[in-house]
Amino acid sequence: MPLRGSFRALIMCDVADSILLDRVRTILGVPAERSPSFAHPTPEYVRFERPPVVEAVAPIEIESHRRIEGKVKYYEYGVVSVELELRFELEWPSLVEQSSRWIAGPGTEDRALKIIRQRLQLVAPALVKPYASQLTEDYYIVHLREASGAGGGPAPAAGLLALHGGEIAQIVRAETTALSDAERQEVLQSSISYYPTDLLVPGWTAALVYDTEEGAAPTIQLLEYANTQLLEFRHYDAVLTQVLKGVYRSLDKGGGFLSRWKLAREAERLNALRLEVTELTERIDNSIKFLSDMFYARLYRLAATKVGVSDYRNLVDQKLRTADELYQFMVEKFNHARGFVLELGVVIILIIELIFLFKGKAA
Repeated sequence: MPLRGSFRALIMCDVADSILLDRVRTILGVPAERSPSFAHPTPEYVRFERPPVVEAVAPIEIESHRRIEGKVKYYEYGVVSVELELRFELEWPSLVEQSSRWIAGPGTEDRALKIIRQRLQLVAPALVKPYASQLTEDYYIVHLREASGAGGGPAPAAGLLALHGGEIAQIVRAETTALSDAERQEVLQSSISYYPTDLLVPGWTAALVYDTEEGAAPTIQLLEYANTQLLEFRHYDAVLTQVLKGVYRSLDKGGGFLSRWKLAREAERLNALRLEVTELTERIDNSIKFLSDMFYARLYRLAATKVGVSDYRNLVDQKLRTADELYQFMVEKFNHARGFVLELGVVIILIIELIFLFKGKAA
């Protein structure tokens, strides 16, 4: 039996500090969500604080009269995501080859970015502090919906890993050439399952999901959410890097006593940015809720680790600590300068009083 499923591309763009979702719904004519939860009943323990606004887009015609289905998601924290889906019915060798072509080919990303540019023109009034330079992130998912086992029923996940672990590793790595045993084990050791017939094997740029249409939906949504988090932390890392470079340059210049008075303004700007980034990262952390420590929380942590969320989060936290230390240092230098000026003023006043005192006595 051939394998049935779909190739999915998630192309995300960080476009603004935030997006006013209610205004987006008004512009697009999309009805409001009744409850802040996922669309399918499986992850009832996982909920968005503010669900993204979802908009369907017209199918895209490609070669051989095949159509790519698409939808756009607008996240409150300033990310716009395009999901493109192309269905397949293939054997394992063809699936490996087509997966590599889907992931490595630039056409999919170009189509998605074109859609994002078009939609941004329409929803521009809903963007809060839009960015002139926008970071992008792409992630690819091979959703294997049907794979038959020896008895004709759904193939067990353990059987897929045992018989086709090499092909799965190639799909996740987007390779057409067989991988070494060590690399194959490196890929497959991150697999996770809940039922005997479901499977997730996440990687840095791609993942294989083996599940039904309904069962795979929450997994795909969590993979997308993890990548939007990665995109946000990449943005904060870049912002903090530029700001810290500017602060270091100012401190290296020196400039004597009077330059210390400028430190007050720079320290104030640095502290305002530090607080803003801290607030935004907390908003990202709180945008999704795991109501108990269950399977989807573990799945999300695995996916976030594989795509690099933890690494960038650590970088942002380190730079926030550095910014806090620099702020304290700059404030201390300014306070020393201010204290010296106050002491100097007191001395000058005393000298003036003494001069007038002696002049009075001489008269």
